[in-house]
Amino acid sequence: MAGEISCGVLLKRRIMPRTISNGRLEEALAVLINSQATLASNQATFLTQLTEHSARFTQLFARSEERFSRIESELSEIRQILLRHEQILQALPEAVRDKIGFKTR
Repeated sequence: MAGEISCGVLLKRRIMPRTISNGRLEEALAVLINSQATLASNQATFLTQLTEHSARFTQLFARSEERFSRIESELSEIRQILLRHEQILQALPEAVRDKIGFKTR
C-alpha cells in the first residue's frame, strides 16, 4: 500500500503541474488570439484610412497640377506683356524727341 500511495502522490504531482501549465498555455493562447484579432482590426482600419488618404492625395495632386499649369500660363502672359512694355519704354525717348521736334545732330 505504501507503494501505491507514493505512486499516487507521484501521479498527482505530475498531473497537477501539467494542469496548471495547460491553464497558462490556454490563457496565453487566448491572449494571442485576442491580440491577433485586435491587430487584424487595426490593420483593416489602417488600410481603409490609407485608401481614403490616397484618394484625397490624388485629388489634391490633380488640383495642384491644374493650378501650377494655370500659374505657368499666366506667368508666360505676364512675361510677354513685360517684354512689350520694355520695348515701348526703350522706344519712348526717341518717340518723345520726335514728338517735340528735337533734332539730333
